[in-house]
Amino acid sequence: MKTSKTGPRLKKPGGEGLLRASPFLLPSLIGLAIFYLAPMVVSIFISLTDWNGLDRLFADGFIQEHFIGLDNYKAILTSQEFWKVLKNTLTYIVLYLPLMMAVSLAVASLLSQQRRGVGVFRVLYYIPVLTSWVAASLIWKSILAPQYGAMNNILAFFGIEGPGWLLDEKWAMPAIVLVSVWKDMGFFGLILLSGMVGINRTYYEAAEIDGAGAWTRFWQITPLLTPAIFYVLIVSLINSFQLFPQIMIMTDGGPNGATQVMVERIYKYGFRYFKMGYASAFSWILFLIIMVCTAIQMRGQKRWVNYDA
Repeated sequence: MKTSKTGPRLKKPGGEGLLRASPFLLPSLIGLAIFYLAPMVVSIFISLTDWNGLDRLFADGFIQEHFIGLDNYKAILTSQEFWKVLKNTLTYIVLYLPLMMAVSLAVASLLSQQRRGVGVFRVLYYIPVLTSWVAASLIWKSILAPQYGAMNNILAFFGIEGPGWLLDEKWAMPAIVLVSVWKDMGFFGLILLSGMVGINRTYYEAAEIDGAGAWTRFWQITPLLTPAIFYVLIVSLINSFQLFPQIMIMTDGGPNGATQVMVERIYKYGFRYFKMGYASAFSWILFLIIMVCTAIQMRGQKRWVNYDA
Protein backbone atom coordinates (compact mmCIF):
# COMPACT_ATOMS: atom_id res chain seq x y z
CA MET A 1 0.00 0.00 0.00
CA LYS A 2 1.42 3.38 -1.05
CA THR A 3 1.07 6.59 0.93
CA SER A 4 0.61 10.14 -0.26
CA LYS A 5 0.27 13.57 1.25
CA THR A 6 -3.47 13.10 1.51
CA GLY A 7 -3.20 9.70 3.22
CA PRO A 8 -2.84 6.02 2.32
CA ARG A 9 -3.57 5.05 -1.26
CA LEU A 10 -4.78 1.53 -1.95
CA LYS A 11 -3.29 -0.36 -4.85
CA LYS A 12 -5.76 -1.08 -7.62
CA PRO A 13 -6.63 -4.75 -8.04
CA GLY A 14 -5.00 -6.29 -11.07
CA GLY A 15 -4.28 -9.67 -12.60
CA GLU A 16 -2.61 -10.91 -9.44
CA GLY A 17 -5.78 -10.41 -7.39
CA LEU A 18 -7.90 -12.13 -10.02
CA LEU A 19 -5.47 -15.05 -10.08
CA ARG A 20 -5.74 -15.45 -6.32
CA ALA A 21 -9.53 -15.36 -6.48
CA SER A 22 -9.80 -17.85 -9.36
CA PRO A 23 -9.89 -20.99 -7.15
CA PHE A 24 -12.94 -19.57 -5.38
CA LEU A 25 -14.62 -18.52 -8.63
CA LEU A 26 -13.91 -21.77 -10.47
CA PRO A 27 -16.77 -23.89 -8.99
CA SER A 28 -19.34 -21.25 -9.88
CA LEU A 29 -17.86 -20.79 -13.36
CA ILE A 30 -17.92 -24.54 -13.99
CA GLY A 31 -21.55 -24.73 -12.90
CA LEU A 32 -22.39 -21.76 -15.11
CA ALA A 33 -20.71 -23.36 -18.10
CA ILE A 34 -22.30 -26.79 -17.62
CA PHE A 35 -25.84 -25.82 -16.68
CA TYR A 36 -26.29 -22.53 -18.59
CA LEU A 37 -23.82 -21.88 -21.40
CA ALA A 38 -23.56 -25.45 -22.73
CA PRO A 39 -27.36 -25.99 -22.94
CA MET A 40 -27.73 -22.64 -24.71
CA VAL A 41 -25.13 -23.59 -27.32
CA VAL A 42 -26.71 -27.02 -27.82
CA SER A 43 -30.20 -25.50 -28.13
CA ILE A 44 -28.95 -23.15 -30.86
CA PHE A 45 -27.61 -26.14 -32.76
CA ILE A 46 -30.81 -28.13 -32.22
CA SER A 47 -32.87 -25.21 -33.58
CA LEU A 48 -31.06 -25.72 -36.89
CA THR A 49 -32.18 -29.36 -37.13
CA ASP A 50 -35.39 -31.36 -37.38
CA TRP A 51 -34.41 -33.54 -34.39
CA ASN A 52 -37.38 -35.28 -32.80
CA GLY A 53 -35.89 -35.68 -29.33
CA LEU A 54 -35.86 -39.47 -29.59
CA ASP A 55 -32.96 -40.21 -31.92
CA ARG A 56 -29.48 -40.22 -30.46
CA LEU A 57 -28.08 -36.69 -30.44
CA PHE A 58 -24.72 -36.18 -32.18
CA ALA A 59 -24.67 -39.77 -33.46
CA ASP A 60 -22.78 -40.66 -36.64
CA GLY A 61 -24.46 -39.05 -39.61
CA PHE A 62 -26.66 -36.88 -37.37
CA ILE A 63 -25.81 -33.65 -39.18
CA GLN A 64 -26.32 -35.13 -42.64
CA GLU A 65 -29.69 -36.56 -41.63
CA HIS A 66 -31.20 -33.80 -39.46
CA PHE A 67 -29.50 -30.48 -40.25
CA ILE A 68 -31.91 -28.12 -42.04
CA GLY A 69 -30.39 -24.70 -41.38
CA LEU A 70 -32.83 -21.82 -40.82
CA ASP A 71 -35.89 -23.69 -42.08
CA ASN A 72 -37.43 -23.86 -38.59
CA TYR A 73 -37.17 -20.10 -38.17
CA LYS A 74 -38.65 -19.49 -41.61
CA ALA A 75 -41.51 -21.89 -40.92
CA ILE A 76 -42.32 -20.23 -37.60
CA LEU A 77 -42.18 -16.63 -38.79
CA THR A 78 -44.26 -17.35 -41.89
CA SER A 79 -46.94 -19.33 -40.06
CA GLN A 80 -50.27 -17.82 -38.99
CA GLU A 81 -50.03 -19.71 -35.72
CA PHE A 82 -46.97 -17.77 -34.55
CA TRP A 83 -48.62 -14.39 -35.05
CA LYS A 84 -51.79 -15.58 -33.35
CA VAL A 85 -49.77 -16.88 -30.40
CA LEU A 86 -47.79 -13.63 -30.24
CA LYS A 87 -51.06 -11.66 -30.31
CA ASN A 88 -52.43 -13.75 -27.43
CA THR A 89 -49.25 -13.20 -25.43
CA LEU A 90 -49.34 -9.44 -26.05
CA THR A 91 -53.03 -9.35 -25.12
CA TYR A 92 -52.17 -10.95 -21.81
CA ILE A 93 -49.36 -8.43 -21.24
CA VAL A 94 -51.56 -5.42 -22.08
CA LEU A 95 -54.24 -6.62 -19.65
CA TYR A 96 -51.89 -7.89 -16.95
CA LEU A 97 -49.26 -5.15 -16.54
CA PRO A 98 -51.52 -2.14 -15.80
CA LEU A 99 -53.83 -4.13 -13.53
CA MET A 100 -50.96 -5.77 -11.67
CA MET A 101 -49.19 -2.44 -11.22
CA ALA A 102 -52.32 -0.71 -9.95
CA VAL A 103 -53.18 -3.49 -7.49
CA SER A 104 -49.56 -3.81 -6.30
CA LEU A 105 -49.34 -0.05 -5.70
CA ALA A 106 -52.62 -0.14 -3.78
CA VAL A 107 -51.41 -3.06 -1.67
CA ALA A 108 -48.07 -1.38 -0.99
CA SER A 109 -49.77 1.90 -0.08
CA LEU A 110 -52.13 0.21 2.36
CA LEU A 111 -49.44 -1.92 3.97
CA SER A 112 -47.04 1.02 4.34
CA GLN A 113 -49.35 2.69 6.84
CA GLN A 114 -48.35 2.34 10.46
CA ARG A 115 -51.50 0.81 11.87
CA ARG A 116 -52.20 -1.92 14.33
CA GLY A 117 -52.21 -5.41 12.81
CA VAL A 118 -50.61 -4.34 9.52
CA GLY A 119 -48.01 -7.12 9.90
CA VAL A 120 -50.77 -9.74 9.77
CA PHE A 121 -52.10 -8.30 6.52
CA ARG A 122 -48.60 -8.31 5.02
CA VAL A 123 -48.45 -12.06 5.65
CA LEU A 124 -51.96 -12.64 4.26
CA TYR A 125 -51.22 -10.74 1.04
CA TYR A 126 -48.04 -12.77 0.55
CA ILE A 127 -49.65 -16.20 0.99
CA PRO A 128 -50.67 -16.52 -2.72
CA VAL A 129 -47.02 -16.04 -3.68
CA LEU A 130 -46.06 -19.06 -1.59
CA THR A 131 -48.83 -21.16 -3.11
CA SER A 132 -47.85 -23.57 -5.86
CA TRP A 133 -49.09 -22.56 -9.31
CA VAL A 134 -50.43 -26.08 -9.78
CA ALA A 135 -52.53 -25.93 -6.60
CA ALA A 136 -53.63 -22.35 -7.25
CA SER A 137 -54.62 -23.10 -10.84
CA LEU A 138 -56.67 -26.14 -9.85
CA ILE A 139 -58.49 -24.15 -7.17
CA TRP A 140 -59.24 -21.26 -9.52
CA LYS A 141 -60.33 -23.66 -12.26
CA SER A 142 -62.95 -24.96 -9.84
CA ILE A 143 -63.94 -21.44 -8.74
CA LEU A 144 -64.41 -20.30 -12.35
CA ALA A 145 -66.42 -23.35 -13.43
CA PRO A 146 -69.45 -22.00 -15.34
CA GLN A 147 -72.19 -24.02 -13.63
CA TYR A 148 -71.00 -24.95 -10.15
CA GLY A 149 -68.16 -22.50 -9.62
CA ALA A 150 -68.17 -20.12 -6.68
CA MET A 151 -67.61 -17.05 -8.85
CA ASN A 152 -70.78 -17.46 -10.92
CA ASN A 153 -72.77 -18.43 -7.83
CA ILE A 154 -71.75 -15.17 -6.16
CA LEU A 155 -72.68 -13.21 -9.28
CA ALA A 156 -76.02 -15.05 -9.47
CA PHE A 157 -76.75 -13.98 -5.87
CA PHE A 158 -76.69 -10.38 -7.13
CA GLY A 159 -78.76 -11.22 -10.19
CA ILE A 160 -75.82 -11.27 -12.62
CA GLU A 161 -75.39 -14.12 -15.10
CA GLY A 162 -71.72 -15.05 -15.09
CA PRO A 163 -69.87 -15.90 -18.32
CA GLY A 164 -68.33 -19.22 -19.22
CA TRP A 165 -64.94 -17.90 -18.06
CA LEU A 166 -62.40 -20.56 -19.10
CA LEU A 167 -64.78 -22.03 -21.70
CA ASP A 168 -65.47 -18.70 -23.42
CA GLU A 169 -62.99 -17.35 -25.99
CA LYS A 170 -63.63 -13.75 -24.88
CA TRP A 171 -63.29 -14.40 -21.15
CA ALA A 172 -60.59 -17.07 -20.99
CA MET A 173 -57.61 -14.70 -21.21
CA PRO A 174 -59.09 -12.10 -18.81
CA ALA A 175 -59.69 -14.94 -16.35
CA ILE A 176 -56.05 -15.98 -16.63
CA VAL A 177 -55.04 -12.36 -16.06
CA LEU A 178 -57.14 -12.07 -12.88
CA VAL A 179 -55.66 -15.26 -11.46
CA SER A 180 -52.13 -14.11 -12.31
CA VAL A 181 -52.67 -10.74 -10.63
CA TRP A 182 -54.03 -12.49 -7.52
CA LYS A 183 -50.94 -14.69 -7.44
CA ASP A 184 -48.33 -11.97 -8.09
CA MET A 185 -49.66 -8.91 -6.28
CA GLY A 186 -48.12 -9.94 -2.96
CA PHE A 187 -44.63 -10.31 -4.44
CA PHE A 188 -44.62 -7.08 -6.43
CA GLY A 189 -46.49 -5.27 -3.67
CA LEU A 190 -43.70 -6.23 -1.26
CA ILE A 191 -41.09 -4.78 -3.63
CA LEU A 192 -43.02 -1.53 -3.96
CA LEU A 193 -43.57 -1.50 -0.21
CA SER A 194 -39.82 -1.65 0.36
CA GLY A 195 -39.46 1.34 -1.97
CA MET A 196 -42.14 3.29 -0.10
CA VAL A 197 -40.58 2.54 3.26
CA GLY A 198 -37.27 3.86 1.91
CA ILE A 199 -38.79 7.26 1.04
CA ASN A 200 -37.98 9.92 3.62
CA ARG A 201 -41.12 10.58 5.67
CA THR A 202 -40.33 14.28 5.80
CA TYR A 203 -41.57 14.59 2.19
CA TYR A 204 -45.01 13.40 3.27
CA GLU A 205 -44.99 15.62 6.35
CA ALA A 206 -43.99 18.66 4.33
CA ALA A 207 -46.71 17.99 1.75
CA GLU A 208 -49.28 17.56 4.52
CA ILE A 209 -48.24 20.84 6.12
CA ASP A 210 -48.68 22.54 2.73
CA GLY A 211 -52.28 21.28 2.69
CA ALA A 212 -51.91 18.45 0.17
CA GLY A 213 -54.48 15.69 0.53
CA ALA A 214 -53.71 11.98 0.68
CA TRP A 215 -54.30 11.48 -3.05
CA THR A 216 -52.17 14.50 -3.97
CA ARG A 217 -49.38 13.40 -1.65
CA PHE A 218 -49.39 9.96 -3.24
CA TRP A 219 -49.15 11.23 -6.82
CA GLN A 220 -46.61 13.95 -6.08
CA ILE A 221 -44.26 11.69 -4.13
CA THR A 222 -44.71 8.62 -6.35
CA PRO A 223 -41.81 9.68 -8.67
CA LEU A 224 -39.48 8.83 -5.78
CA LEU A 225 -40.71 5.24 -6.21
CA THR A 226 -39.76 4.99 -9.88
CA PRO A 227 -36.68 2.73 -9.36
CA ALA A 228 -38.86 0.10 -7.67
CA ILE A 229 -41.58 0.56 -10.30
CA PHE A 230 -39.01 0.11 -13.07
CA TYR A 231 -37.74 -3.13 -11.52
CA VAL A 232 -41.30 -4.42 -11.19
CA LEU A 233 -42.02 -3.60 -14.85
CA ILE A 234 -38.90 -5.42 -16.07
CA VAL A 235 -39.53 -8.56 -14.00
CA SER A 236 -43.28 -8.68 -14.69
CA LEU A 237 -42.75 -8.21 -18.44
CA ILE A 238 -40.30 -11.11 -18.60
CA ASN A 239 -42.64 -13.26 -16.49
CA SER A 240 -45.53 -12.36 -18.80
CA PHE A 241 -43.70 -13.63 -21.86
CA GLN A 242 -42.95 -16.84 -19.93
CA LEU A 243 -46.62 -17.43 -19.07
CA PHE A 244 -47.11 -21.20 -18.81
CA PRO A 245 -48.38 -23.16 -15.73
CA GLN A 246 -51.76 -21.46 -15.35
CA ILE A 247 -52.40 -21.85 -19.07
CA MET A 248 -51.57 -25.54 -19.13
CA ILE A 249 -53.68 -26.40 -16.09
CA MET A 250 -56.66 -24.07 -16.51
CA THR A 251 -57.21 -23.99 -20.29
CA ASP A 252 -54.49 -26.07 -22.04
CA GLY A 253 -54.39 -23.37 -24.71
CA GLY A 254 -58.14 -23.37 -25.35
CA PRO A 255 -60.86 -22.63 -26.02
CA ASN A 256 -60.20 -22.72 -29.76
CA GLY A 257 -56.60 -21.54 -29.24
CA ALA A 258 -57.66 -18.34 -27.42
CA THR A 259 -55.02 -18.83 -24.70
CA GLN A 260 -52.20 -20.34 -26.74
CA VAL A 261 -49.02 -18.50 -25.73
CA MET A 262 -45.32 -18.71 -26.54
CA VAL A 263 -44.05 -21.06 -23.83
CA GLU A 264 -47.13 -23.28 -24.13
CA ARG A 265 -46.32 -23.76 -27.82
CA ILE A 266 -42.66 -24.46 -27.06
CA TYR A 267 -43.60 -27.15 -24.53
CA LYS A 268 -46.12 -28.85 -26.78
CA TYR A 269 -43.92 -28.86 -29.88
CA GLY A 270 -41.02 -30.25 -27.87
CA PHE A 271 -42.66 -32.80 -25.59
CA ARG A 272 -45.99 -33.65 -27.21
CA TYR A 273 -45.29 -33.40 -30.93
CA PHE A 274 -41.58 -34.34 -30.60
CA LYS A 275 -40.35 -31.47 -32.76
CA MET A 276 -37.38 -30.45 -30.65
CA GLY A 277 -35.74 -28.44 -33.41
CA TYR A 278 -38.91 -26.47 -34.04
CA ALA A 279 -39.41 -25.90 -30.30
CA SER A 280 -35.80 -24.72 -29.89
CA ALA A 281 -36.20 -22.23 -32.72
CA PHE A 282 -39.42 -21.02 -31.10
CA SER A 283 -37.62 -20.52 -27.80
CA TRP A 284 -34.82 -18.49 -29.40
CA ILE A 285 -37.34 -16.25 -31.12
CA LEU A 286 -38.96 -15.70 -27.72
CA PHE A 287 -35.53 -14.94 -26.26
CA LEU A 288 -34.90 -12.28 -28.91
CA ILE A 289 -38.32 -10.70 -28.32
CA ILE A 290 -37.67 -10.49 -24.57
CA MET A 291 -34.19 -9.03 -25.17
CA VAL A 292 -35.57 -6.34 -27.49
CA CYS A 293 -38.35 -5.38 -25.06
CA THR A 294 -35.91 -5.27 -22.14
CA ALA A 295 -33.44 -3.16 -24.13
CA ILE A 296 -36.20 -0.68 -24.99
CA GLN A 297 -37.15 -0.42 -21.32
CA MET A 298 -33.53 0.03 -20.27
CA ARG A 299 -33.06 2.88 -22.73
CA GLY A 300 -36.37 4.47 -21.79
CA GLN A 301 -35.67 4.47 -18.06
CA LYS A 302 -33.46 7.57 -18.40
CA ARG A 303 -36.54 9.65 -19.19
CA TRP A 304 -38.69 8.76 -16.19
CA VAL A 305 -36.73 6.79 -13.55
CA ASN A 306 -35.38 9.02 -10.76
CA TYR A 307 -32.39 7.56 -8.89
CA ASP A 308 -31.34 10.80 -7.19
CA ALA A 309 -34.12 11.14 -4.66
